[in-house]
Amino acid sequence: MTAASTTQLAEQFRAAFGSEPDGVWQAPGRVNLIGEHTDYNEGFVLPFAIDKTARVAVGVRSDSTVRLLSTYGDQGLTTADTATLDGRTAKGWTKYPLGVIWSLQQRGIDVPGLDLLLDSNVPLGAGLSSSHAIECAVVSALNDITGAGLSPEEMVLATQRAENDFVGAPTGIMDQSASLRGSAGHAVFLDCRDQSVELVPFEAEAARLVMLVIDTKVSHSHADGGYASRRASCELGAEVLGVKALRDVAPGDLDEASGLLDEVTFRRVRHVVTENDRVLQTVELLGLEGPSSIGGLLDASHASMRDDFEISCAELDLAVEASRSNGAIGARMTGGGFGGAAIALTPVAEEQRVRTAVERAFAEAGYTAPDIFTVTPAAGAMRLA
Repeated sequence: MTAASTTQLAEQFRAAFGSEPDGVWQAPGRVNLIGEHTDYNEGFVLPFAIDKTARVAVGVRSDSTVRLLSTYGDQGLTTADTATLDGRTAKGWTKYPLGVIWSLQQRGIDVPGLDLLLDSNVPLGAGLSSSHAIECAVVSALNDITGAGLSPEEMVLATQRAENDFVGAPTGIMDQSASLRGSAGHAVFLDCRDQSVELVPFEAEAARLVMLVIDTKVSHSHADGGYASRRASCELGAEVLGVKALRDVAPGDLDEASGLLDEVTFRRVRHVVTENDRVLQTVELLGLEGPSSIGGLLDASHASMRDDFEISCAELDLAVEASRSNGAIGARMTGGGFGGAAIALTPVAEEQRVRTAVERAFAEAGYTAPDIFTVTPAAGAMRLA
């Protein structure tokens, strides 16, 4: 799926709304290199912004009406009023921009009526954060249009509130942070407790590696029960262990924790604690030895998500197994789980073999053919026009 150019999107805006847009903004999706379900536990994550983006052309209106239209899908023009926004009645993709408007209003920011045209080539439901790409493009646009002067950190929290309280998905801050604070050629090492960020070089191309994304086509939704139940288990674990968040539990504390927690809660806790440690190890290895050294940590992360957190699925496991058996140096599911995508860090010389092996394995298993593509660390949200 190819993104419309800035000029094309502006032309489509004029055709749809009969006026000129006041600007065009974009924000990228993200791949999480490592650190899954650690963000809402005040832990560490290591995502990077990718070279697939959501773009919005926005024009300010003189009334309180919001008109929303996208270049894809079958959802036609949606109309709302900034004075009566309600997450319970918002439909489809429109709940993300409407949620951002609502969240900014909760901060006391006066958001005018507007016309908005969305175009995106971030795959939907693949765990690459297509929804957050939309939110981050919109919050960037509205920050400029209203002159609110929000910092990237404040925009992260505004989009998180939109997700949590308007959309109804209990997500953390990782996806927005990658989209708003990403940098080409770097992963974003984020401390989710204080929002501090360190840009860590992740130059796979220089190491003769590619990052393959394998979209299993198994759709997922963060607003369903699986994600929420995992979060509840983590909160229970922290409460029983007497800590503010699972960030405060060290790997050496797990033996004691096993005697205090029921078996399922303990496995959920063990995933988060060991995953935090894997993020720290990955950052260290990237600095010392580069991307070719982190394959084992990617593999261990997937095993933990499969066995302890139980958020993988048969298609994700098959994608990881086929990749690793045919030349990838490390592979794991990425994103919230229950479907979506896997990533496979692969030598350039083995890329085609991995692609072919995964496609063959899916066909033999009777699964829908996966979509396989490469991503590179890209710049964060920006104004294009």
